[in-house]
Amino acid sequence: MAAKIAVLGGDGIGPEVTAEAVACLRALDRRAGLGLEFEEGQIGGCAIDAHGTALPDSTLRLVRESDAVLLGAVGGPKWDDPKAVVRPEQGLLTLRRELELFANLRPVKPVDALVGASTLKEEVVRGVDILVIRELTGGIYFGKPSERRDGPHGREAVDTLLYTEGEIQRVVEMAFDLARGRKNKVTSVDKANVLSSSRLWREVAGEVAAKNEDVAFENLLVDAMAMHLISRPRDFDVIVTENMFGDILTDEAAMLPGSMGLLPSASLGTRRSERTVNGEKRAAIFGLYEPIHGSAPDIAGKGVANPLAAILSAAFLLRYSLAAEEAAQRIEAAVAGVLADGLRTGDLARPGEPRVSTTEMGAAVRERLARGAA
Repeated sequence: MAAKIAVLGGDGIGPEVTAEAVACLRALDRRAGLGLEFEEGQIGGCAIDAHGTALPDSTLRLVRESDAVLLGAVGGPKWDDPKAVVRPEQGLLTLRRELELFANLRPVKPVDALVGASTLKEEVVRGVDILVIRELTGGIYFGKPSERRDGPHGREAVDTLLYTEGEIQRVVEMAFDLARGRKNKVTSVDKANVLSSSRLWREVAGEVAAKNEDVAFENLLVDAMAMHLISRPRDFDVIVTENMFGDILTDEAAMLPGSMGLLPSASLGTRRSERTVNGEKRAAIFGLYEPIHGSAPDIAGKGVANPLAAILSAAFLLRYSLAAEEAAQRIEAAVAGVLADGLRTGDLARPGEPRVSTTEMGAAVRERLARGAA
């Protein structure tokens, strides 16, 4: 069964790293016969320049017609005017809302060959295996009103943090489902001692936990979680939290492996389907897949960006949206292999170590894929 992949390179290094991910998928497709088709669209700053909007109708139509979306990054200094009416990030937020991509999965698992790349002690980092699930379509990023205005004391601004029972329930239920295939523990993160929205979050999370007593469960306040994530990260398995907390905590957690250039993400939605793989029917989930790093405009066009997070995001795409688990594992094994071989892009290299370019790293992964198929 053919699968159509929408490729949205976006801004900065986004097109560079996405191109390497697509090349790896094409290489794998030639050997595994996955039937992949690719079509490109625009989003973010490049779309503003070309169409005056961060998410053109043509791009939204493309992603609706696709089985999955592979995204690079959006944004950059060119479009950073805080007074701008149209901003690159609006395209991504609209895409999440329109496609009901309510759960963002971000794994944090340091590679043995790179444990020394972390700024933390090796004994703290080694053995860490965390999956952070960030609620993606509710909370302060989407609440209304969200505006600047003139008040009696001058300029003021307001943002609204709103959550419904259903939004909380579905993402916490996903956390429990995924924990069963891991270490069987869920940590829910909130700020229930201060925020009404967090008190609702804790209440609903507790109700879901009561129906899933086979999985260990705990609540933590977000400030405590920020501390424990650095001091005792091995104690956590699946962490589930609201939109803004998840955004911040996952960037913090990215430092455990040593670089954001290693971490993929999957934004999964409500659209479900069934795919036939090797004669077997498997469940699939529509999703958007992207590295968690930004557009890094300071290194864009220099050929030094790390493509591994984008390539690992492609593995996530295979796993969740195409139900091709074996193919996903082959990409992950190839990435682990090139790192074990000692290949390093600039973000991973220690002083004096040789560095490879974006395309050289991508080519090395593809060579590993070819070797594994031999």
